[in-house]
Amino acid sequence: MQEALAILQKYWKHDSFRPLQNEIIDSVLNGQDTFALLPTGGGKSICFQVPSMMTEGICLVISPLVALMKDQVANLQKRDIKAIALTGGIHTEEIINLLDNCQFGNYKFLYLSPERLQSDWILDRVKNLPINFIAIDEAHCVSQWGHDFRPAYLKISELKKYFPKIPFLALTATATPRVIEDIKTELGLKNPKLFQQSFARENIAYMVFEVEDKLYRTEQILKKNPQPSIIYVRNRKSCLSISAQLQSLGFKATYYHGGLTTKEKDKNMQLWMSEEAQVIVATNAFGMGIDKPNVKTVIHTQLPENIENYYQESGRAGRNGEKSFSVLLTSASDTAHAESQFIQTLADKKFLKTMYIKLCNYFRIAYGEGIDEEFSFNLNRFCNKYEFPTLKTYNALQFLDRQGIITLSQGFSEKITMQFLIESREVIRYVSLNSNDEEIILAILRTYPGIYEIKTPFNLQLIAKKSNSSEAEIHTVLQKLKEKGIIEYNSKNNDSTILFNEVREDDLTINRVSKYLEKQNNLKKDQLQSVLDYVNEKKTCKNRLILAYFGEKTTTDCGICSYCITKKDKKGKKPNNSIAQTILDLLKNEDLSSRDIQTRTNISADDVVHTLQELLEDDRIIIKPNNKYTLKS
Repeated sequence: MQEALAILQKYWKHDSFRPLQNEIIDSVLNGQDTFALLPTGGGKSICFQVPSMMTEGICLVISPLVALMKDQVANLQKRDIKAIALTGGIHTEEIINLLDNCQFGNYKFLYLSPERLQSDWILDRVKNLPINFIAIDEAHCVSQWGHDFRPAYLKISELKKYFPKIPFLALTATATPRVIEDIKTELGLKNPKLFQQSFARENIAYMVFEVEDKLYRTEQILKKNPQPSIIYVRNRKSCLSISAQLQSLGFKATYYHGGLTTKEKDKNMQLWMSEEAQVIVATNAFGMGIDKPNVKTVIHTQLPENIENYYQESGRAGRNGEKSFSVLLTSASDTAHAESQFIQTLADKKFLKTMYIKLCNYFRIAYGEGIDEEFSFNLNRFCNKYEFPTLKTYNALQFLDRQGIITLSQGFSEKITMQFLIESREVIRYVSLNSNDEEIILAILRTYPGIYEIKTPFNLQLIAKKSNSSEAEIHTVLQKLKEKGIIEYNSKNNDSTILFNEVREDDLTINRVSKYLEKQNNLKKDQLQSVLDYVNEKKTCKNRLILAYFGEKTTTDCGICSYCITKKDKKGKKPNNSIAQTILDLLKNEDLSSRDIQTRTNISADDVVHTLQELLEDDRIIIKPNNKYTLKS
């Protein structure tokens, strides 16, 4: 394996492989179907990128994550490795050109979504490529028991017919024993070698704290651990509000969510990566491809949807091997809030069908039409028009996306179209009289020669690069040209686009996928219950609970999670009956929060919290939904 190590050192600048990478690469090179279960940060991409560089031909990488595909292609291109991704929104002619490049241009990697393989003509082109092996990323998507099932993954096994001697490499970060067996079966893996790294992250302390003031506890945690931190929240509004609150408390904080422009995402990410900001407050849109070794703390201020996501997001802490913390802050009202957010917003078959029909009507798609049509889409406007609940509608759209019926792009975009309204000689005359605008206008004319005849989609970033101007300067020039009647110019902001992958067939479309909908809804309920069990279990090591969820058995406590720390405290600290009695006397008169009790008694915060936990466990007090303690009647 000296050659593999040499390639790793040359292109990736790493001196050695991470655990199991070497063995996985060796298995693939021997032509063996292989299953790699490596937790977040385990270096899955190296397992197919290195062996592909060692063999003639091109590696076919199947992935459902557009952002991750783009990120990996960009990283490969930075290393002078030729790679292409066929993502959504690429027109047929461009796809043909890209596949020609793969066939004749000595490319090493072709990334595509499983939905692309459902197009017969694309499959025919792929069959004729010099494929050296096939990597299936996020392989848990093939299992109906996985947390992100996509029926298009079920078609991947058909590639075995066309590439019977080519090894398959299935990769995932999270899979229960049931899902592992499902993956092997559904992908048609032949006697696969399974390489499974333990889910144990010995340097991460899993902490669950029931608190009444999450911002106050977050402030304490960040002051105690001033290293880089991530705070995960459920929505964009929380991103902005919590980031602003932390800034008002003196922390350097930024935020990240799917509604930001690419420029804003890159700017905020760089602030955090360069440690100009200690904290990044983010939705789950943040994290793919992020490998910052010295993240000290990952905080969840709301209950996660499932253990798989929680484990992956927690795993972004402590990749340098140093002790780090995954903190989940809960309060009495969180269970009801999670059920309303995750369960009550699930779309049933009736709602899914109604929403789909209205969506087609919204874009004036007739029955039997609509395939490959793409539209700008504003979720709030759509929901307001038809009086649909926003979250339920979003979940229904996501389900249709996972089934491959539509492709829902979540990226913020600015769509610009323009057309010159005067003759070319008049445009040249204008340029000669307005030299300050010359570079921008000439760049537009060179890039879009047909812009006199038709309204033309306009790439703002491209023109900025070609004219050595800022995007703001281009906006100013375009606005001026519009006001003078020289161009017709339309600029429209959208928070997503929708691409229809199938013709509209209403009942036929929905009936085909409704069986998956019921299964997925039941799975989501079970997954949320696993999260609630993890939070509410007070007598078991948190690390052991996570390992048990993924099928790992251990009889040893981790010694550093919130349960283990509390157990140590109990052994070393005798109950203080006088403090307990003081608290009970106060609660006879009125309900109080822990901070109220601390203020009135001058007892230390640690002693108040410790005593309240003792009283809760002894069933002498309870905590109300408003986060105040009261005597148990």
